[in-house]
Amino acid sequence: MKKDEKEQVVADVAELMSNSSSLFFTDFAGMTVAESNELRREFQKTGVKYQVVKNTLIKKAMKTYSSDEAAYGYLVGPTGIAFGSEDPIAPAKVLKKFFDKSQKPATKAFIVDKQVFDGKRLNEFALMPSKPEMISAILGSINAPVSGIAGSISAVMRDLVAVLDAVEKKLPAQAA
Repeated sequence: MKKDEKEQVVADVAELMSNSSSLFFTDFAGMTVAESNELRREFQKTGVKYQVVKNTLIKKAMKTYSSDEAAYGYLVGPTGIAFGSEDPIAPAKVLKKFFDKSQKPATKAFIVDKQVFDGKRLNEFALMPSKPEMISAILGSINAPVSGIAGSISAVMRDLVAVLDAVEKKLPAQAA
């Protein structure tokens, strides 16, 4: 690869990193082409970009992303990067599901909100609710008191109608 090609790869990866809320570094060694393609399809379904890049180029791109070099120790051997843009947990869910099925790829490390985590903590992150799930839970909890009030008002009205109906039945019929 020529120097200008390498610089372009670094620039592209740095841009992807700057637009991502999470980065997941994987070791794809031992994966077949079919497994790799299947993993890429799963990532695409969730809006996650996945790219295989040389470790030296990743390190150069990371200098623009973060001054913290804590992730550098994990960049050994073949490395693929999953870029989580909208939902930082989406790559974790895809990787866990895929790893449970085929025991590949191993997650080396991941960065969420510029904080580095060891790949062994993938299961913890994969169990977290996704962004849309969190939003719906928050909206549901906001909506719950309103629907409770509406239910209470309708219950009071229903009870009032029942009392009036009972009173009407007890009163002697009056001729008009």
